[in-house]
Amino acid sequence: MAGAASALFLLDIKGRVLVWRDYRGDVTAAQAERFFTKLIETEGDSQSNDPVAYDNGVTYMFVQHSNIYLMIASRQNCNAASLLFFLHRVVDVFKHYFEELEEESLRDNFVVVYELLDEMMDFGYPQFTEARILSEFIKTDAYRMEVTQRPPMAVTNSVSWRSEGLKFKKNEVFLDVIESVNILVNSNGQIVRSDVVGALKMRTYLSGMPERKLGLNDRILLEAQGRAIKGKAIDLEDIKFHQCVRLARFENDRTISFIPPDGSFDLMTYRLSTQVKPLIWVEAHIERHSRSRVEMLVKARSQFKDRSYATSVEIELPVPTDAYNPDVRTSLGSAAYAPEKDALVWKIQYFYGNKEHTLKADFHLPSIAAEEATPERKAPIRVKFEIPKFIVSGIQVRYLKIIEKSGYQAHPWVRYITMAGEYELRLM
Repeated sequence: MAGAASALFLLDIKGRVLVWRDYRGDVTAAQAERFFTKLIETEGDSQSNDPVAYDNGVTYMFVQHSNIYLMIASRQNCNAASLLFFLHRVVDVFKHYFEELEEESLRDNFVVVYELLDEMMDFGYPQFTEARILSEFIKTDAYRMEVTQRPPMAVTNSVSWRSEGLKFKKNEVFLDVIESVNILVNSNGQIVRSDVVGALKMRTYLSGMPERKLGLNDRILLEAQGRAIKGKAIDLEDIKFHQCVRLARFENDRTISFIPPDGSFDLMTYRLSTQVKPLIWVEAHIERHSRSRVEMLVKARSQFKDRSYATSVEIELPVPTDAYNPDVRTSLGSAAYAPEKDALVWKIQYFYGNKEHTLKADFHLPSIAAEEATPERKAPIRVKFEIPKFIVSGIQVRYLKIIEKSGYQAHPWVRYITMAGEYELRLM
């Protein structure tokens, strides 16, 4: 087992200790002062954003949220990534209780803070980090209920992310398969970066303790089962599951089996580093007619099937910083000059597949140029969009089974959405 945390400190922006909890007795409050001194020493350094530091036998791991530093000190060879993730979970739990994590909320609720820290970590090892479960037995005014004589079952059984006894009049499951397309195109029109980041986001409103099984068109699974691959099968990469998924079973037969938390959660995230054809291609031609006028011609072309359409399309076109008084004409949608961004923003509500639309703009420049003209800024074209009922990777939900001992029928709803992530095209 990886080394444990020695102590957890909550510090204000000046490095003063607001709250700290000693878990193993091998560090003192002086470690907080040493940590903050080291933080100041590295300020301005190229490594000043490093969340892990080592000094004199103690490893310091920290995150900053608002005006608070959350820091773990450990004298052991610990799993730094795990403890940093734990600090982010602490932030989420405190925000669940206090709406916002800041110095004032800690001072007003220090008793509850200590209770939470004792439940979330034991002898330096992370324990319970689900805010909804913690709120069942650590009460504040917002969660004041009758005092229970025993902790909820979620704390004592293996399903710590779900409480027993949940009941809904209408049992429903909503699954959103959302993919973000990241593309970078250079000034020669070549794709220099292309990948897809996907997530299976679920919202569950189910009674009891339901067992769920999810099947995807995963090539490895279909081949292992001896099934004929009809249509497109995908090779999943860089998969990350929610803690509710039975990893041993997935590694054994690629079955995604789990008892879901109540409410919203990310069941699975994945990445596909595959060459993706730009879904919306943008070309911009800029011509200077004189020192005082610039003409821009932009062509935007959708490169997906006719039956699909993109919504909320936003194309951000960089313009000279001293441009003013634009005259803009578009074949579809509307465009507005955004001087705070030094850009022209072209918005199209519905952009159907295999269509091309144009924008023409004339900008005026100051007739008198500065003696020492600054180099022209070469910001890229940025594109935002969403395409409903469309998925780039071809991932499909083959089945979604729900098994519960009471035998009720649930209604699963599945939706597919593709959107732009970091989608940039450098000017031609």
